[in-house]
Formats: sequence, C-alpha cells, structure tokens
Amino acid sequence: MTDLSRGRILVTGGAGFIGSALITALNRRGLNNILVADFLGEDEKWKNLAPLQFADYLEADDLLARIDTAPHLFSNIATVFHLGACTDTSEADAAYLIRNNFECTKSLAHFALEGGRRFVYASSAATYGALGASLPETVSLASLRPLNMYAYSKHLFDCYAERAGILPRISGLKYFNVFGPNEDHKGDMRSVVHKAFHQIRESGRLSLFKSYRPEFPDGGQRRDFIYVKDAAAATIFLAENVNGEGLFNIGSGEATTWLSLADAIFGALGRQTDIDFIDMPETLREKYQYYTCANISKLRAAGFTQPITPLADAVRDYVHNYLLPRRRLGDEAAPVAQKPTTGL
Repeated sequence: MTDLSRGRILVTGGAGFIGSALITALNRRGLNNILVADFLGEDEKWKNLAPLQFADYLEADDLLARIDTAPHLFSNIATVFHLGACTDTSEADAAYLIRNNFECTKSLAHFALEGGRRFVYASSAATYGALGASLPETVSLASLRPLNMYAYSKHLFDCYAERAGILPRISGLKYFNVFGPNEDHKGDMRSVVHKAFHQIRESGRLSLFKSYRPEFPDGGQRRDFIYVKDAAAATIFLAENVNGEGLFNIGSGEATTWLSLADAIFGALGRQTDIDFIDMPETLREKYQYYTCANISKLRAAGFTQPITPLADAVRDYVHNYLLPRRRLGDEAAPVAQKPTTGL
C-alpha cells in the first residue's frame, strides 16, 4: 500500500479537468504537499487551480527539462499522477501528439520507476477504437485499432510499456466518458452534459447526431458516462492500494443511451425533453463510437467498493452545484490541510 502523505505528490495536468478534481480530492484528505505541472497557455483553466492547495507549480516544459538536467531536485517526489496530455480527438498534428502524449509519458515513467516512485498515468478508453463490447483490460493490445491520432498516441505508450516489461509495475487508467465540474476550458472537448446545459438554457432544445447504423436508433447510441468525482476517487484508490498491475478501466460499468442522458439533463433543469436530431459531419462518421462500456471487474477485484454515482444523480449535482452557480471544484469548504513544504 502507498502512503500518499509520505513524500511529495507530482500531478501533471493538474490545472486540467481530471487533474484538478484529483487535487481537490487530495486536499479534502488534508494533502497539499503537491507539485503541479501543466501548460496554462491562454485559456482560463488556471481558474481551476485558484481554490486548490499545493506546494509549488511548474510549467510542464520546465518540469521535463529540470528532471532531465537536475533530477536530484525531485528526489522528494514519491508518487506521480501523470494526467497531462493533449486530449483533443480532432488534433491532426501527429508529431505534436507523439511528443506530448507518448514521449513525455515515457520520460516520466522511467523517472518514476528509476526512483522507486509510484506511477499512475492516464490512458484512454479511446484506445479500444470501434470495438463495441464491454471489454476487459486483458484484451490484446496488438488487436486494438484506435480511430484517431489522439487515441493512437495513448495506445502507443500502453504498447511500449508492455514491450518494455514495465506495464505490470505501473497503472494505466482507461478513462471512459468523464464529465463534471472544471471542464469549462476544454472547448469542443467538453462533455455532452456541459454543452447540452448551455444549449438547453439558450434555446430550450438539444441537438444530437442522427445514427447511421441501423441497429442504433437516433439517440440510441450508448456511452459509459462516469462523474469526475468518481473517476478521481478510483484514481486515488489505485495509487494507494495497487502496486501496478497494468491497465484499469475507469467507468461506470453501464452503457447509457444519449436519450437517457438528455432526459437527465432536461430533468435537472426542470424542463421537458426536446431533441433535434441533426446530420453528423461526414468527417466524423467513420470515426464515431456507437457503443462504449467499461468492464470494471478488475477495478472491483482490486478492492474499489465505492458505489458509482447514478447518472441522474451525478448530472443533478453537476447542474445544481456547479453549472448553475458557476462554481468550480474546490470552492466548497475543505478541511485544513497539512502545511506545505517549500521549493520543488
């Protein structure tokens, strides 16, 4: 078992969606001896950091450069949560994705393992491609065919870790469709819940893509949706209680239709469901996933017994406690955390 209170915690992508939710959960345990790394850029994800408690911050470029030239500065890091990545599924610059999602992960994995550190990283359910079944993590990596370059960049590291023999010593988390507070900065990569909330409030209606496969009626496409609070809880559990063991699916274990999701969003807003089915762009039709569902038996077998928040309850919490009042995770009252140490 890993004691997260011993040594510093490095969270890459800490200003991002899942990263800031993870830090929020750590803060609520009284942990703030955290080094945050991210690319803050020109968007407003820095606002996700404002309510959080952590010891230090570095731009991701500086982090990697300093680890390469002066690794002794990071000798107090005991746990690495590597959640930083380019998550834009429409990104076409393959070289950029390889540098950010593959090479950076390799560097951090070897840094962690060579120093005896716990290493937990974000893979993605997108690596499963078009396979429409409740897949276990044991499915052969060589059999997977990701549908876009983002997914392939994630898959590439999973395969590298397997070939290099390090996968059993680290934990890669295949996050499914995560939604919840702190995703405002993600643009087109925001969850359907976030997009639908604003669309419904502005127009009273919700637009969904038509189906182009006869076995799925319009609105009958299915996804595994998981609330970001549950995703963060599972991430911390695995860091503390598992010493590696490779890949883990992080999802609800249920495949929900778009129509059911829409009903939950309209219901949270106290409105009648009103949906307009629109044409899907030609460029998306060959890359569209009609069914995703996480097989979470490995996660449960590892001892994660916390119930997954039912979809309607999660949507209601998101809408009422964050979207309507325009709050972020961490704005709520939190217990007093330990006093952070100074420096890297």
